[in-house]
Amino acid sequence: MNNRLKQLRGELGLSQEALAQRLEVSRQSVNAIETGRYDPSLPLAFKIAKVFGKPIEEIFEE
Repeated sequence: MNNRLKQLRGELGLSQEALAQRLEVSRQSVNAIETGRYDPSLPLAFKIAKVFGKPIEEIFEE
């Protein structure tokens, strides 16, 4: 699954650690999502969308 997580995180000036704290996951999980090694659960995808104020489909695509 492709995503824009790294780009959006950069636009907000968030480190992986800062985003991980907001999402209540590990920094390693954020890194794995960004690099496409891990697809987030639906609840986590909603949390990510809320942090960036965007619909899920603007962040993730197949």
